[in-house]
Amino acid sequence: MSKIWFTLLPGLLFGIGLAISGMTDPAKVVNFLDFAGTWDPSLAFVMGGGLATFALLRRVVLRRTAPVLGGSFPRSVDRTVDARLVIGSALFGAGWGLAGFCPGPAVANLASGHWEALVFVVAMLVGMRAAQLLFGLDRA
Repeated sequence: MSKIWFTLLPGLLFGIGLAISGMTDPAKVVNFLDFAGTWDPSLAFVMGGGLATFALLRRVVLRRTAPVLGGSFPRSVDRTVDARLVIGSALFGAGWGLAGFCPGPAVANLASGHWEALVFVVAMLVGMRAAQLLFGLDRA
């Protein structure tokens, strides 16, 4: 039971952070991408805070021999840049720019009851399942 809480709490903290920073509002994201109009740099500050936190805590975590909740750290990371990665990144960016949602804020936005977030999350799940079926991706 404690494993569930240790995985739920960071997600809850992430969602609360998104809500407090206003990043669950698609208009904030669209305004961040609108350099020639109503540009809003606040998303850059939120991303910078997340990267700084990651950079600091990554060093602490990697000093451990194994993750706190068991298992092992991944042994290697595939750094291959191929067509599938480039196309997937372009689709992600286009969806993010057009809808104003990326996966984390969209899931957090489900709690607000906005139908747009529900449509986005359903479409995202369908796309993830399609990628699994088309490309034989595992669920890791």
